[in-house]
Amino acid sequence: YSFICHNIFMYYYGCSCKNYYIFGKDVCLMAKKLMIQGTMSNAGKSIVTAGILRVLKQDGYRVAPFKSQNMALNSYITKDGFEMGRAQVMQAEAAGTEPDVSMNPILLKPTSDVGSQVIVNGIPLKNMPASEYFKYKTKLIPDIMNAYEKLDKAYDVVVIEGAGSPAEINLKKNDIVNMGMAKLVDAPVLLVGDIDRGGVFAQLVGTIMLLEEEEKRRIKGLVINKFRGDKKILEPGLVQLTDICRIPVAGVIPYMYLDIDDEDSLSERLDNGESYDSTEEVLVDIAVIKLPHISNFTDFNALESSNGVHVRYVNDVSRFGNPDFVIIPGTKNTIGDMKWLRQSGLENCILKAASTDIPVMGVCGGFQMLGMYISDEDGTEAGGNIRGIGLLPVVTEFSSKKHQTRTQAVICASEHGMMWDAAGIWENLNGIKVSGYEIHMGESTILDSSEDDGFYGIVSTGRPFSVLSDGKEDGCVNGNVCGTYIHGIFDNEEFLLKLLKSICERKGITYEVDNVISVKKRKEKEYDKLADMIRTNMDIEMVYKIIGL
Repeated sequence: YSFICHNIFMYYYGCSCKNYYIFGKDVCLMAKKLMIQGTMSNAGKSIVTAGILRVLKQDGYRVAPFKSQNMALNSYITKDGFEMGRAQVMQAEAAGTEPDVSMNPILLKPTSDVGSQVIVNGIPLKNMPASEYFKYKTKLIPDIMNAYEKLDKAYDVVVIEGAGSPAEINLKKNDIVNMGMAKLVDAPVLLVGDIDRGGVFAQLVGTIMLLEEEEKRRIKGLVINKFRGDKKILEPGLVQLTDICRIPVAGVIPYMYLDIDDEDSLSERLDNGESYDSTEEVLVDIAVIKLPHISNFTDFNALESSNGVHVRYVNDVSRFGNPDFVIIPGTKNTIGDMKWLRQSGLENCILKAASTDIPVMGVCGGFQMLGMYISDEDGTEAGGNIRGIGLLPVVTEFSSKKHQTRTQAVICASEHGMMWDAAGIWENLNGIKVSGYEIHMGESTILDSSEDDGFYGIVSTGRPFSVLSDGKEDGCVNGNVCGTYIHGIFDNEEFLLKLLKSICERKGITYEVDNVISVKKRKEKEYDKLADMIRTNMDIEMVYKIIGL
């Protein structure tokens, strides 16, 4: 009866509200839902999910993303201090809503090839090898459902993203992220295939063939993603695909470049390791070290989007070149990646760059590596101890307590509120206010010059890079080398502009003010561009019917 009244209410008032009064009673209807699954990792599930969310948002619906379990090294800290996958943050932005940890209740952050840190509802549970987690994961179903139900009550539509492929027959038992999740919430499914990697028809047909009959019936539409070329050539194959699968094709999405945050190390932007073409108008050449366990490389998207800036991800000595600025990013295995840095020869490249006055910056794990010593006696990550690069008078000790918070800071302010003059390019950044977030397990301490016992080999006294809003000091500066724990620091426009200006001044050139684009404006423009692409290349009427709108 309430359902009939709801439909009458909707018909006359055109309202998408789910909470209203009928005869004095508050009636709450469940959200509509749609699930996006893929034939493989990096098929484009995250982008298709974001695009559909943006379309729905533009059409006036309150929408939210959801992914029950995400494995990624790019993460984010919510305003409540919880950690979640960066892909769901990107999708929340596309949906026009505040990122909430309920959108990604389970986050796996790989610490090695066979194990991950398991984060539940934004809080680290513990590190687990894959075999242990496979047995444990069904215990997390109540957490997953509680998170989903929170969104179910607050939004009109929830668009759910799967992970990998639903046809991984060795992982199908007790699945909580693909068809298992679809069954838990009774969601219809769109299956996305990646034509750019070849064999898209085999991908889609093979995936469907490996599913159980009930699972096959959940798939209501097929999507071919990353298409290049003339669609007319593809059309005969689409007809055959529909005949074979008895499932309609909901869209063929062309290959497109979007300047939005990526989910993990499969990102194509990390393949850009070569020096720039001499024909390009490049003012600043930046080398970001591509660590084996690189995390939160979304920190550098603002740099990549700045006009005249070329960002390269370097994992080989031959590609290091002669950069204007060197960045060591975050990592989920600091000691392991420090060993790799040394064995690969890139440590020597960094030392040589610093000795020739090229500015070097470390963020989070990169900051720890720039120090004198790293200790992980309790095995918080990989365990053990190691000598750092030695460019900052800092020692880092790991502990089981994870520091995760949103933060605000002032660059180069002393604990007494007085300014000090940093050496190198950093002096131009004095007094700039920045915001970002911290995610790290270790605590780093700046050593006083009096503590030099010959072991650390301190040659000068470092100073804090910034002072946080709570009065605590962050990071360290020593000459032209600096380190910080603040992720997202380059998203601060004033900081980014003055940094790039300082680098250019060092080269004797000028960096124009209008070369820096607002991060928020850039993202909004890209999300609208994505929505336009989805509207043009997908059957939106079919998608709406599948959702039940």
